[in-house]
Amino acid sequence: MTSLWRRLRQLAGDPVLRRWLLERAIGRTPGPPNFRPGHPPYLASLALAGAPQDAKPRSIEPAPPIAPIELPLAGERVRVEPVAIEALFERAWPDIETFLSLHRFAWLPILGRAADPTWVAALLQIWRARFGTPDNAWPWHPYTAAERAINLLDFTHLIGWPGTAKDYVDFFATHARIIAERLEYFGPHYTGNHLSNNGRGLFRIGLALDWKDAADRGVRILLEEGKRLFGPAGILNEGSSHYHLLLARNYVDAWRTARAAGRPETAELERIAAGALAAISNVVLPGGLALVGDISPDCPPDFLSGLAPHGPRGGGWLDLLEPTERDAVRELRDTATPVGPGDAQGWLKAAFGKWSGLWQASPEGWAPMPGHGHQDLGSFELHWLDKPLFIDPGRGAYGETGPAAHYRSGAAHNGLLIDDGDPMPPNRPYYHPEFRRKVGGPPPVLRRSENGVDLEFSSQGSAVSRRWRFHAQGLSIVDEVQGTGRHRLARRLHTDWSVEQAGEGVRLTSPVGRFFVRAEGTIRIEPVTRWTAYGVGSPATALVIEDRAKLPWRSRIEITVDG
Repeated sequence: MTSLWRRLRQLAGDPVLRRWLLERAIGRTPGPPNFRPGHPPYLASLALAGAPQDAKPRSIEPAPPIAPIELPLAGERVRVEPVAIEALFERAWPDIETFLSLHRFAWLPILGRAADPTWVAALLQIWRARFGTPDNAWPWHPYTAAERAINLLDFTHLIGWPGTAKDYVDFFATHARIIAERLEYFGPHYTGNHLSNNGRGLFRIGLALDWKDAADRGVRILLEEGKRLFGPAGILNEGSSHYHLLLARNYVDAWRTARAAGRPETAELERIAAGALAAISNVVLPGGLALVGDISPDCPPDFLSGLAPHGPRGGGWLDLLEPTERDAVRELRDTATPVGPGDAQGWLKAAFGKWSGLWQASPEGWAPMPGHGHQDLGSFELHWLDKPLFIDPGRGAYGETGPAAHYRSGAAHNGLLIDDGDPMPPNRPYYHPEFRRKVGGPPPVLRRSENGVDLEFSSQGSAVSRRWRFHAQGLSIVDEVQGTGRHRLARRLHTDWSVEQAGEGVRLTSPVGRFFVRAEGTIRIEPVTRWTAYGVGSPATALVIEDRAKLPWRSRIEITVDG
């Protein structure tokens, strides 16, 4: 009943969905392609053949923990006392992602070599007693099972397995069978990045247990999904810079384990990993990673900073690797060649003197589906020297209501909204490309000019253009909207610099400079949050520039160096 009510509310609030249902009913638009859920067409069967071989992990027998531990879970750091371990697994979590990160042992790679073996053994023992028998609940969701297996395999490699060799084989073999039976394949139109991680879990377990069929299936999934996940510029097709780093890490991880095992697929995995690593340069500005789209709960963005071209030599995920592996990953990172320009996938990075910026316009205009993109068509991130000035504030949680929905919306980006509506309608996986074109208009055009950037797109039935022009004293943003009638037009600029009203404008101040913002229209200041990791944020400010005018409309924002 709850699901039915949710669907009815969704239908009532989405005129495009109602239009699709009507056109589908009368045969004007096709439905989704036929597919068999859980069965990628390139795998003949799901049942794993053969059996795992005897493995000889380094076994450890740690004593019970005597001091408390702080677990870095998704969106929350949790202190656990040795006498209250059972209560940790009985706790009601307000955010499902926090609960899942506990069951994925996602805190293990974050703690890295500092993870206390006494606590790992104690938590794993209780987890197995309560949840070790597979069922259909969240702890045995295939993505969670794959993440848990990989995190515990990495811990075993670094420190050891808290149990016997037989116990080790049984534990990971069970995970492999569950993952193989529950692959997250939902057709060519709705399969996201999870399936590739199902493959990574099978591949890693197969190599650890010398289980050929598990490894073969896993690497086949990785290779096939690698062709689909990354676009012509090597960027993940899901609209999120953090998720791109996450998938780049996953393929680097698959490559380095294949390399160590002498697998014949090593070269092909290296090609995918190198392309993904090189593409990271498209989303990193002088002030750091532009957090466009969703922030994954799997790990903080900073944990993957070592993957950025010419990034740090260690820290984060790199510290989980042995020195020779770390050197190989750094060499791959620093020598990788981009497979294509970022603007081929709608990611335009450009520099103009002391300015550098990132503009992102999905090739269809719609937020990618499946994916982790936002309603950010027309938005941008801009840095001055090595400091972010106008930022994408990110998103601190998943959800369809409240702050989680707001930070996905157009109102949480540096864009232009007509009558407070998002730039594009909500995307659905079953919409045919021609239906999207009919509803959303022609694809956006994003290009660099001699002294700026131009973007043209359709929004709310109107043709919109935004032009950024850089000059010695600052920049101007000139916006135009075609159409008829009177409309409310709102533009936003998000910043974490100090903000103060000053006369007819707003002054922005930071250690690297001061700027004055003037605009045609009133400027209102709103407190917001800049999200730097899942559930982790800091205060920021939105400048809301509002106008009510008759279309066609043209307006300018001037941002000048102040002193």
